[in-house]
Amino acid sequence: MDLILWRHAQAVTLPEPVEGEPPHVHAADLARPLTLKGERQAERMAAWLNQRLSAGAKVLVSPAVRTRQTAQALGREVRTVPSIDPQASVDDLLKAARWPRSREPVLLVGHQPTLGLLAARLLTGQDQPWSIRKGAVWWLRGREREGEFQVTLLAVQGPDLL
Repeated sequence: MDLILWRHAQAVTLPEPVEGEPPHVHAADLARPLTLKGERQAERMAAWLNQRLSAGAKVLVSPAVRTRQTAQALGREVRTVPSIDPQASVDDLLKAARWPRSREPVLLVGHQPTLGLLAARLLTGQDQPWSIRKGAVWWLRGREREGEFQVTLLAVQGPDLL
């Protein structure tokens, strides 16, 4: 199974939270749109992905505006999955992607730090605070080989390198 992790492109930043309010939990966080730079990042990565993704690939996005705008650049059908919002856990993302049982590639458009934690878990077996840059893609492949399940990192691509 191919699992492609795409961190949303650059988005506008929120003002500092009011004292006592947890950061990034209010509705304003979900409503943050992409910046103009973020729109260009999404377009570049979408062009790169569309050259490589099969027509049957599933595209799953967080309900946040910035992830939906990032995925929209693909010009493909996307499915918004509430369980992969900015507060999602690694297990939430794995469940949504049906890892490692999905028959078709799955592209998850999501958030840090969960995408980095997910990449680390699949590649090392541990949740480590790896960073995935804004707008970047990590392409992983899981398969059974010689009776053992293995995960391979096929590509890491950032929008500023295209």
